[in-house]
Amino acid sequence: MIGLIVAYAHNRVIGNEGRIPWRIKGEQRRFKELTTGNVVIMGRRSFDEIGHPLPNRFTVVVSSTANYDCESCVTVPTVKEAIDYALKNRPGENIYLSGGAGIYREGLPYAEKLFVTEVDLDVQGDTFFPEFDESLYDKTVDEVIDGEIPYSYVTYTKKTEQ
Repeated sequence: MIGLIVAYAHNRVIGNEGRIPWRIKGEQRRFKELTTGNVVIMGRRSFDEIGHPLPNRFTVVVSSTANYDCESCVTVPTVKEAIDYALKNRPGENIYLSGGAGIYREGLPYAEKLFVTEVDLDVQGDTFFPEFDESLYDKTVDEVIDGEIPYSYVTYTKKTEQ
């Protein structure tokens, strides 16, 4: 399964000045649950923000300028090559496109499922999740979490062509 995992606020804001513009305790639980034991594809800036490969996951970094290579990490120049690498070298593992905006834009056509955390927040941002045609997907609200900043876990599953 090729999935895309993202958290965005109102207006599809995913970042501001290279950072996620919110800190919500527990909000990243779904990311960890879904990606552990699988492949995570991310861009160089997202990888640099984290600073290391994520534990118990294989990380494919998409970059044409940097080269990360370790036991649980490899670098390729495009999203398509990242997906191809994961399919060939990590059979049986799910693949999660995990940002940033360029990875989402390039990877959206490949994703069979979109795992979205919709953060109920108006926030300034300079980086956005791309628009997509919601009519191509079945939408399921998996969980609604109330709190100081409420958020919802939503899954969009691409409809199969009849």
